[in-house]
Amino acid sequence: MSELAAVWMALLVLICVLAVPAGAKGAAGAAYFVSPDGDDKNAGSEAEPFATLTRARRAIRELKERGLPRGGATVFLRGGVYRLDGTLTLTKADSGTKEAPIRYCACKGEDARITGGAAVPASAFGPVKDAKVRSRLAPSCVKHVLVADLKALGIEALEPWPDSTRNGAGCPELFFNDKPMQVARWPNEGWTTMGKVLDRGSVRSEGRDGKRGGKFTYTGDRPKRWRAAEGVWLTGYWCHDWSDQTIRIKSIDSGNRTITLAAPHGYGLGGKAKRRYYAVNLLEELDAPGEWYLDAKRGLLYFYPPSTIDKASIVLSMLDKPLIELKEASYVTIEGLTLEAVRGSAVAVSGGCGNRAARCLIRNTGGNAVVISGGTDNGVVGCEITQTGAGGIRIDGGDRKTLTPAGNFAEDNHVHHFSRLRRTYAPAVSLNGVGNRMAHNLIHDAPHMAVAFGGNENVMELNEIHDVCQETGDVGVFYTGRDWTVRGNVIRFNFIHHVSGPGVYGAQGIYLDDAASGSIVRGNVLYKVQRAFLIGGGRDNVIEGNLIIDCGESLMFDARGLGWMKAHVGEGGIMQQRLAAVPYQTPPWSTRYPRLVDILDDEPAAPKGNLVRHNILKDSPEMKIAEEVRQFGTIDDNLTVTGAVGFADAKAMDFRLKPGSVVFKKIPEFDKIPFEKVGRRGAKPRAGGR
Repeated sequence: MSELAAVWMALLVLICVLAVPAGAKGAAGAAYFVSPDGDDKNAGSEAEPFATLTRARRAIRELKERGLPRGGATVFLRGGVYRLDGTLTLTKADSGTKEAPIRYCACKGEDARITGGAAVPASAFGPVKDAKVRSRLAPSCVKHVLVADLKALGIEALEPWPDSTRNGAGCPELFFNDKPMQVARWPNEGWTTMGKVLDRGSVRSEGRDGKRGGKFTYTGDRPKRWRAAEGVWLTGYWCHDWSDQTIRIKSIDSGNRTITLAAPHGYGLGGKAKRRYYAVNLLEELDAPGEWYLDAKRGLLYFYPPSTIDKASIVLSMLDKPLIELKEASYVTIEGLTLEAVRGSAVAVSGGCGNRAARCLIRNTGGNAVVISGGTDNGVVGCEITQTGAGGIRIDGGDRKTLTPAGNFAEDNHVHHFSRLRRTYAPAVSLNGVGNRMAHNLIHDAPHMAVAFGGNENVMELNEIHDVCQETGDVGVFYTGRDWTVRGNVIRFNFIHHVSGPGVYGAQGIYLDDAASGSIVRGNVLYKVQRAFLIGGGRDNVIEGNLIIDCGESLMFDARGLGWMKAHVGEGGIMQQRLAAVPYQTPPWSTRYPRLVDILDDEPAAPKGNLVRHNILKDSPEMKIAEEVRQFGTIDDNLTVTGAVGFADAKAMDFRLKPGSVVFKKIPEFDKIPFEKVGRRGAKPRAGGR
């Protein structure tokens, strides 16, 4: 059964279940109801709903002891807010079967929210009266800043920011009318830059000791106001435009205008350009609407609201674990719910089979939205995912040693405005393992990459991605790197557009970094991308039949394995370590990937066996391909078009090729790109522009 058919089947079951009383058995299964106004002593019927999800879980376990009816069981959540102080964990004991699944879903037309946050009523806020605190605030802002005593509300167990953090990911956050607020920072927008680097700090290449932080000068007198002993943090791109980190200040010498960090950055401070950073978690910088500061020790929340708070929803995230966890459970669906205000992930699935997160709104998480680890046929379908502190969907599964596929997937999701705390390496979709898939997703607005992949024989197809990589350089919309064994992965029929980033290397549409090998990249459409492709000296890659339209650069393919990467490719380097980690000389590896068997005896640093063919360049520069790539591979029949191509409607970004297109005349073998199928199924047609 296709995934679309499965979704329609689930909807049919829902219609039938609505007519079944609580616990009643029948062809459509059993139904239980939960309501914020319910009581766990009730029967769990529509008229007498339970109050908690844990009570509903127990009811299903009791039902299973008697025998699940055909059609399984559904827990319907009435509209309202369900706060979880701990994770709702579903195990094997909570599983359904393929014929009798278990579902937790919102009642039709009702907004049922599961939250890991504590509500802070507007009535709890008042003016700041503490003279010492008032003296630390900007005079013009004192009248705007409010304070709430959290301990008086029973909100305790508050912790200060930890010594290790990624821009506050995993720390408490404040949400106002369902939007994340900004912990007090300076500057309020954008970045400031380091002055002179006086000490790079511990660096990996120097045998990082994990103790010595870097030291640098600053301009102006702003840091003179900050109290480093209370915990002031700097978020910055300390050495590279693709590596952010938040590091606590150890000390500030205002006389010499120097800052010493309390911990090292892995690559040290410095680099070729002035490095950018901003300061966070400072009471003194609470000076703009939407900013807040938590005095965890005293339990006081300071807030400069962006608008009147009388009727506002104000929530502080508390739960630092997933809202819902499926551990070896099977055939469980979480459907139609709003999952929010959690410091960790919203849903975590480990093992099991046939599980779904479907048609949910997942927002305001500190971590990823959904994490799937192992199991088979587990998926995320039709969800909207936004304002995550880290990434969107992480998918793993399958056995790399035996190359056994898992069949886990992400389909028809809308992932946008993600990676707002952890700025790098927190993609919308991370796809690893063997035989997993992402398709028909719409992804946009993020500082770094959209898709990171590894493993084997994963498929990434028919996705639309735009306006990512906005803050970072040397980055790819699709990205993988430094592994000969990551093979058989397919990137096809994706539409990537309007992407650019800072720095020399900027942003690439598809980036096979540092000798990444064995990827199959076919039939993608790249439009207004800073650089469509960057291939970093890998082997056995296929780049075929792609449309490159109005891009700053088309394709760069170098031979870095023969140059600066020699240490990584040679004996003891990371490439050979990763090769040794898989049974590449025995079946099924040796039969599936025969070119790996003798790779160490076949000039492994050389970019051998690559195919670059039938790619169309429209209003884009010629390819830059190293001579060694040409010598050891096939570069053939790539077409540069200067006139009309024969697109259906280029102004509306409809890049279907008409039957009489010059492409088919010049390259009769050019495979048709199913451009009309790209993006979310059932979504509105693309408008012109963006």
